[in-house]
Amino acid sequence: MRINISEVKLTEEEIQAAVQVLRSGSLRQNGQCEDFEKEFALKVGSRYALTCANGTASLHLAYMSFLKPGDEVLVPSFTFMATASVVAISGGRPVFCDIDPDTLLIDLQDAEKRITKRTRAVSPVHLFGNPVHIDAVNDLATRYGLTVVWDAAQAHGAAWNQRDIGCADDFVSYSFYPSKNMFVGEGGMVCTNNERYYQTMRVMRSHGETGKYYHTVLGLNYRMTDVEASIGRKQLLRLDDMLAQRRRNARLLTTGLAEIPGIESQKVTPGGVHAWHQYCLRVKPAEFGCNRDSLAERLKEKGIATGVHYPRGLHQQPVFEELYGPLKLPVTEKISEEILAIPVHHGLTPDDVEAVVESIKSISLCCKP
Repeated sequence: MRINISEVKLTEEEIQAAVQVLRSGSLRQNGQCEDFEKEFALKVGSRYALTCANGTASLHLAYMSFLKPGDEVLVPSFTFMATASVVAISGGRPVFCDIDPDTLLIDLQDAEKRITKRTRAVSPVHLFGNPVHIDAVNDLATRYGLTVVWDAAQAHGAAWNQRDIGCADDFVSYSFYPSKNMFVGEGGMVCTNNERYYQTMRVMRSHGETGKYYHTVLGLNYRMTDVEASIGRKQLLRLDDMLAQRRRNARLLTTGLAEIPGIESQKVTPGGVHAWHQYCLRVKPAEFGCNRDSLAERLKEKGIATGVHYPRGLHQQPVFEELYGPLKLPVTEKISEEILAIPVHHGLTPDDVEAVVESIKSISLCCKP
């Protein structure tokens, strides 16, 4: 038995779409990117969508549009590096916040305590596909005059109060890295309802060029290629089916794991629809019988792959400790010791999911003294 943590397979239709672009010779950003932008914006309910090179680029373009040197941005410490690194690279300072132990999302009460006169923005992360409480974030942003940069790199198709998370006003950043729910190889998308932000990012995406060899602002080469966009357009058509299978698998996992002592699955935000990029659980050694690393090793022996997302908070990363000094975030640090991702992807069958659950159950019994 071999059950992978993710599945990266293109359909024949997606392969042929890419081949057709390759044969056309239109390898750079062109018509496929434009069509992908229109279709993605329509899908998520956003006014504008902009293709770019990757998910990190989509975040960077957002911050380049408004952030000033010295501005502070509230970010959860329990997330991928790019959520905070692009703030620093853009001249700002990421202010690390703790997380809720159940949803694993930014703790807004903790975030509010960290607001200063320099706080300019907040970047909530829809972690693993679990949507943040959008109304609560918008309320915080309104009260303090903050821009919101939603990190949706892992949340294609997630919803809040029956609306796609991509319809938010300021910025919604996506990644199309191979492990994501939608993948094109390397690629990203940033959505906004703000025309000024859209036009600014559009220019910055291509060296700040507003005419042939005419540059009005500083920019970068953050363009997507038509080859990647052609794959993305086809993937968008089957996103709902892939999500339906992920959600089915997540329901089976949640039901099957519910009665195992010491195993706690990520809680879905009330009012939200999870996209299940990852299915993450906490392993509590005192109750389960062994720790996270031991469970992962025993699952590996059974042919079941796992992942640790993430083994430390961003505030514990050497580069940020050197830049900003030490910080204690107790929930983030505890979760980092216990978190484990198990397979949930759309390529799994119900039998595969049952095998994962039964394997964890059997390991639990063996671990008991």
